[in-house]
Amino acid sequence: MRLYSKGQLVVFAVLSCLILSIFAFGLGIFRLPRDVAAGDRGEGLEAARIVEKADALQLNESDSARRLQINAQELQPFTESERENISVYDALNKAVVNITTETVALNWFLEAVPQDGGSGSGSIIDTGGYVLTNNHVIEKAIKVFINLADGSQIEGEVVGTDPENDLAVLKFTPPTGVELSTIPFGDSSNLRVGQKVLAIGNPFGFERTLTVGIVSGIGRPIKTSARNIIKDMIQTDASINPGNSGGPLLDARGRMIGINTMIYSPSGGSVGIGLAIPVNTAKRVVAELMQYGKVRRGWIDATVVQLFPALVNYANLPVDKGLLVSRIRRGGNAEKAGIKQGTETARYGSQTIYLGGDVITKVDGVRIESLADLYSALEDNKPGEEVEVELIRNGRTVRASVTLADREEILSQ
Repeated sequence: MRLYSKGQLVVFAVLSCLILSIFAFGLGIFRLPRDVAAGDRGEGLEAARIVEKADALQLNESDSARRLQINAQELQPFTESERENISVYDALNKAVVNITTETVALNWFLEAVPQDGGSGSGSIIDTGGYVLTNNHVIEKAIKVFINLADGSQIEGEVVGTDPENDLAVLKFTPPTGVELSTIPFGDSSNLRVGQKVLAIGNPFGFERTLTVGIVSGIGRPIKTSARNIIKDMIQTDASINPGNSGGPLLDARGRMIGINTMIYSPSGGSVGIGLAIPVNTAKRVVAELMQYGKVRRGWIDATVVQLFPALVNYANLPVDKGLLVSRIRRGGNAEKAGIKQGTETARYGSQTIYLGGDVITKVDGVRIESLADLYSALEDNKPGEEVEVELIRNGRTVRASVTLADREEILSQ
């Protein structure tokens, strides 16, 4: 019998444990935690990865065709249009989620109590659990729940919101072992009236309902508040009801071309006029929502006053529509561009207005008649970009090139 020293026994024991561990990992018995396996990437690297994925959400043609492929024999009894509808629905309905919320209300004793909020729809746009929906679906919510096609409900979080375009991005952690379906982004720049569209959503809580229609109109500017106008909205006759908000409007090939948002109806029900935010607007802001939680926008660093009849008459202005430049920031971009502020003080109610300054009538090619027009004109401009501003000065039209400041910074002063 061969005898081993204590040192040899320790070496053999360590080698045996190492071999068993490698074998166990190979079989998948042990797994490294996901975060440890991935490594500490840091917030900056993670944000860059998210933005890169957000920019690459469109599927190529072959991938889209593969996802919409269904057994031809199974669909043989149906018409070509019906086969198209069935293919799109079967391929993409699991990527549409039902969103429910919880809000807070005050009871008779002025105590804050939770209550059920609203509900809507959303599109899974990334396999990591990112969902695109409307801002009004999750507005004022203290909790957001994502209801998947398999019936599971998962609490999510709000990653970012863009109230001006009524868009929001949510995030949830997919269940272990579940591979999420996603909605591919399309292109809303070349839509045609009469083009077939499909809407998938959860009207009145009936999950993953499909409605079909056409593009009834394009380029609709819709005013959503005193200062916000959503530009280029898509009008469709595909039935959109409460609960459809935030769901995808798809083309015949299953690509998202819009986000269903609202209906015009005297009764609150669908009467054939539905409106959707164009997907190109979403593609422009979703990366910033995922990275910063908000959209950074440019602004002219000046205090402006919307013209009204009493002001026009008192100041004897040559135009009755536009924005009067009351004050500009000393040393700011507007001053550097040569824009003139008012010098004569006037009082209107509790407001102090400085008269004699320039009147803004056009910004970045958009005619300006109200403050809402200015918000709309600069909605897609970033801080640091230059825009051309058309002004009325002493009865003459002048133009200036202005570098935009950060709107949030300017309006918070």
